[in-house]
Amino acid sequence: MDLRIINPAQKNLYNKSVNHIIQSWEWGEFRQSLGLPVLRYGLFEKGKLIYAFQLTLHKIPLINQYVGYLPKGPQPDKNLFLALEKIGQEKNCAFIKIEPDIIKDADPYIVYPNFLPSPKPLFTKYNFLLDLKPTEQDLLKNMHPKTRYNIRLAEKKGVKVEERFDDKAFEIYLKLYFQTTKRQGYFGHNKNYHKAVWQTLKKANMARLLIAFYQKQPLTAWMLLNFKDTLYYPYGGSSEKNREVMSSNLVAWEAIKLGKKLGLKTFDMWGALGKDPNSSDPWFGFHRFKQGYGGELVEYIGTFDLVLNRLTYFGFTNIDQFTRLKVALLKILGK
Repeated sequence: MDLRIINPAQKNLYNKSVNHIIQSWEWGEFRQSLGLPVLRYGLFEKGKLIYAFQLTLHKIPLINQYVGYLPKGPQPDKNLFLALEKIGQEKNCAFIKIEPDIIKDADPYIVYPNFLPSPKPLFTKYNFLLDLKPTEQDLLKNMHPKTRYNIRLAEKKGVKVEERFDDKAFEIYLKLYFQTTKRQGYFGHNKNYHKAVWQTLKKANMARLLIAFYQKQPLTAWMLLNFKDTLYYPYGGSSEKNREVMSSNLVAWEAIKLGKKLGLKTFDMWGALGKDPNSSDPWFGFHRFKQGYGGELVEYIGTFDLVLNRLTYFGFTNIDQFTRLKVALLKILGK
């Protein structure tokens, strides 16, 4: 196959050839707005584009080498290996991390042996995908009874959900998002990241906000993204106040109805735990919440690294693992 750089005049052709929003041209523009190098390529056969992908480059501190990152891309076969090997050598990459958008056991797939299982995944290996094609009545019927009850409770309590695109709504979203990250004790993306996502994808009609209000006070806000026939729920936040009115349950239901209204086929909930989640896992609450809507729990084939400089790769990996171990130890010791 012939590896070629994709140019802006081929934007529509490129978008037709990729499936996930993170591989969309617009997502690449968002990443570029943050100063990251974004590389777009196509593999052609007899002049026809077979598949396309984009990856970002990330500088390794203190040395003149990079890490390439290709999330939610194509099958990791020999053709992709040869393409990434060439790109990695040209761009001085120590390694390239890939996380294919391939569901395990759903379709036949190939993992070329040069792609090594990665010790550090960035995307979760599991996810909930909800089919939006059934009627609203059937979707409600397929939910967990407690989820269905909470939706009705929120409606009965007078919670109202608004679809918004304005700056004020975005500030509400940010406030609730960072309240949630602080409360749950996890690291989220910073304000500039969210602002860049919002501004870039909203302009392309690929982003919107859903905000739940109770007695005129915002309680829950989600940023929803759309690409091709899929609605995505990547980011959201909620208030500690009035949690008894179940505003988040109603936002999720309104997101599902919005997806149907937009003519989309799938609701991608962005991540989940595995088949037998540990109730003590800090993400268990998020998992159980998403599970209540009746989506299918899918498993992707995983995260792989294409190693181009073994010395840098293993040094980088060991330092990264040591840093994480140190952080965990300090946490245990109460430092």
